Amino acid sequence: MRMRFKPYARPELLASPLHAHTPLENKGKWHQVFARPEQPLHLELGCGKGGYLAELSSSHPENNYLGIDITDKVLVLAKRKIEQAFEAKGLPADNVQIMSLDIERLDSAFDAADTIDRIYINFCNPWNRKAAHKKHRLTYTRQLILYRNFLKDGGEVYFKTDDDGLFADSLEYFPEAGYEIVWKTFDLHQNEPDWNIRTEHEGMFTEQGIPTKALIAVKRPASAEELEKNLAARIAREKAEAAKRREAQQAANQKG
Repeated sequence: MRMRFKPYARPELLASPLHAHTPLENKGKWHQVFARPEQPLHLELGCGKGGYLAELSSSHPENNYLGIDITDKVLVLAKRKIEQAFEAKGLPADNVQIMSLDIERLDSAFDAADTIDRIYINFCNPWNRKAAHKKHRLTYTRQLILYRNFLKDGGEVYFKTDDDGLFADSLEYFPEAGYEIVWKTFDLHQNEPDWNIRTEHEGMFTEQGIPTKALIAVKRPASAEELEKNLAARIAREKAEAAKRREAQQAANQKG
């Protein structure tokens, strides 16, 4: 269900110290936004309503957190959940920020000076309706290569999804983009790690009997030439597959 426009969202966000009002101006300076700039900085891409980010940041004051989503109407809900989580624990919300940005344009707001330690991607849009849409996935090879520009060497990506196809493809995307998958599971809750925080979507899918797939990938050394070659091969392979599908469809139409 599409969320309604919330006319109060932007003014409420602009009045909040939790919201980064001008994120593009913080490029290369994100650590200085926080009260303790020396702490590791973690990103959540597609933080949505903020339940995961609120629990994570309030449970780990030793890290700084930045949640990113594209619309104010969900970020305002994240802002409220963060406030509630910190208030419940009697802590100042000084290690977390949220901001509005198209995640495909992250390079406009981050560079190597921002040294991100970890990225969280939870239940992102699988973009399954059309094969051509897969390039918009947050774990697509091109996107993962983009994250390398500011994820530190040895930095981690934590990824969770309910979607079998997205997970299967991501198992190929990560190595192509210069990451080593150091841990994976096809049913996160079968032997649930202590570090896992269940998201709203995770709880919903679990009730439906859909297992959560998850992995941890680490950025490894990789040359620009290697990554360009891998991405080009990925694009060429997908174009060939698309051509085969069109031919098959045309043949089916002629028979019909």
